[in-house]
Amino acid sequence: MELRQLRYFSAIAEYGTFSKAAEKLFVAQSALSHQLAQLEDELGARLFHRSRRGAELTDAGTVFLAHATAILRQVDDARVSVQRASDAPAGRVVFGIPHSVSSALALPLLRAIRQRFPLVDLELTEELTGNLVRQLRAGQLHLSILFDDGQLGEFAHTHLVSERMSLIGPPDLDGTVPTPGIALRDALGMPLILPASPHGVRPVIEAAARAARCPPPENVTDISSISILRTSLLAGFGYTLLPVAPLQHEVQAGLLHATPVISPTLSRTVSICASRHIPLSYAADAVMRLTAELARELSRSGAWPDATPLADAEAS
Repeated sequence: MELRQLRYFSAIAEYGTFSKAAEKLFVAQSALSHQLAQLEDELGARLFHRSRRGAELTDAGTVFLAHATAILRQVDDARVSVQRASDAPAGRVVFGIPHSVSSALALPLLRAIRQRFPLVDLELTEELTGNLVRQLRAGQLHLSILFDDGQLGEFAHTHLVSERMSLIGPPDLDGTVPTPGIALRDALGMPLILPASPHGVRPVIEAAARAARCPPPENVTDISSISILRTSLLAGFGYTLLPVAPLQHEVQAGLLHATPVISPTLSRTVSICASRHIPLSYAADAVMRLTAELARELSRSGAWPDATPLADAEAS
């Protein structure tokens, strides 16, 4: 297996046809086809369905694409790291952020990267946490924000902040004035709108229920999109259990009310994670350190509401 075969394969997957991939790579289409055939022979699997419309990945091709992307990215990272070892951080960094954190962190991080590391090409991707775990594991991401639900041991991780979670819904959903706090057991008994397991806060909530010996939430509507969740809350469809940050504008405008969960307090730990097996590029390491610093600043200033900096971030 050769690197050029991986590049040829990835180009076909990206452009959808052999002719377009050959044109972009400045190679003859016959050479492209020959190298792909050798790769398929070595793998013992067809990687593309070929038709008049072009080339579509097979199931085996889809699996292999994740590995090829990770390998090529590591090669590029190694080259840039060596070339820039004594210079300012430079190169591409792919960073995954969950939907419910992006409103607090994404824009400040983009601004900070532009100011501190102008040679870093930061690609932010917003995904469900379950998808981010798979992509980080496969090497498709350099870094990712994840929530520590006790399952982060496979990754190198640094705790950033602890976010207090609230019961959030329309102020007059049940015709009563919201109280300053609500017990976890009572919150779990409300009609809830939550991300489908194992995404987002769902594992955190279920673990907290077990620890407090509360029955798990039963009256739950699974919605794993922040935008659909927001629309459903505003329509009076139910409540959610989340930190305030992703719904801060609606809470400040009085359209939604946030009641902190107490007895016990419900919170989630936000962490920045990287692979334990794939070395970080110079640029990715710089972005990781800057993210820890930025998270601390945002939580202390109140720009990241209901967030408290954690010791790991202090040590970064």
